[in-house]
Amino acid sequence: MLSVTEVEKIILDLVKPLTDKEFIPLPQATNRILADNISSNFDFPYDDNSAMDGYAVKFQDVFMASEDSPVSLNIVEEIPAGYCPQKTILSGETARIFTGAILPLGADTIVIQENTQSEGCQVDIFTPPLKNDFVRYKGSFYRAGDFLLSSGSKLNPPEMAILATAQCLQVPVVRSPIIAILSTGDELITPDESMVKGKIIDSNQYLLASFIQQNGGIPLPLGIIADNPLFLENVIANALNKADWVISTGGVSVGDYDYVDEVLRKLGGKFHVKGVKMKPGKPLTIATFDQDKLYFGIPGNPVSTMVTCWRFLQTAMEKLSGKKNYRYPSIVKGITRNHLRSQGNRENYVWGNVKVVEGYYQFTLAQGSHNSGNLVNLQNINALAIIPQGTNLIEIGDDVDILLVNH
Repeated sequence: MLSVTEVEKIILDLVKPLTDKEFIPLPQATNRILADNISSNFDFPYDDNSAMDGYAVKFQDVFMASEDSPVSLNIVEEIPAGYCPQKTILSGETARIFTGAILPLGADTIVIQENTQSEGCQVDIFTPPLKNDFVRYKGSFYRAGDFLLSSGSKLNPPEMAILATAQCLQVPVVRSPIIAILSTGDELITPDESMVKGKIIDSNQYLLASFIQQNGGIPLPLGIIADNPLFLENVIANALNKADWVISTGGVSVGDYDYVDEVLRKLGGKFHVKGVKMKPGKPLTIATFDQDKLYFGIPGNPVSTMVTCWRFLQTAMEKLSGKKNYRYPSIVKGITRNHLRSQGNRENYVWGNVKVVEGYYQFTLAQGSHNSGNLVNLQNINALAIIPQGTNLIEIGDDVDILLVNH
């Protein structure tokens, strides 16, 4: 059985980023991964412009201004944003200017309006500015033709704004990965079925579909698959044909009705992981098929499913989606406000909430039973405390590694 770190490395080595490209309208590009480098024909800013409301002046006219000896200038033009200046500023002259407006020829400095007093066509300057104060020069943010955004970038709000500014109306993005999900087990029923004693409502389809959507994928739900090897084989073979990855929950333990491994062998799967030294999540199966298709067999208990997603699949999905700077799990140092107990034979993950108090992360256990079947007390958590293998107890106030989730 492999360690958590070993499994993480194996998964990331196996994941091959998608390279298929599609063009989509700019409004639909949020959270997608850019497939090509983007350049613009424009300089940013487009023109020299003012960063503040005030007066466009020649520095040589006003550098000696003071409260006792203000400099008076003639206002020859008013320049709002979106207006092209018509006059050149000569010595002894100024233009009233507003934030974002184009700097008129002849001016090289902005005096902010708070340091002035105007009356009619005259303005007095009481405070000397620095040369080039509050002037944003053409091309000082970006030069036309340079790379503006790099392929592999995730399109968050700032990137969306940059694309809009570059007039990139059809955005080249990596196609979203398609991930098939199926639940195995005769004991499972769908949420719309009547409850029968001994049955369990399948929540994992919804958990995984939501997780996949949150991480930029397209879920392909295949429903509940009965504990029948032939039926399971047909469904998995079909899923491998349609999807980039397949994720199943249940059927990967050592029970008499756990058929997944048998089916994967029959379909020609190559096994890379058969169990991981972690709790919850021990019975993890990872296999590959032709064309870099990955199969993840995850334990069926819903907390095990969720912890496995946070610990392994989130980073793997970012790499699959073509994101170059994919994020490893965010693990920080903190202290615990509860006793954290473990049998010590595996790396143990317990869930709860973390907050920063006086500069330190502090972890508090979620209330209720910490059982891999107890999905209820997983709600609204933002962290998992990690109890290392070989450790039975982390006492209140002791240091602990904390995996940040839902952040």
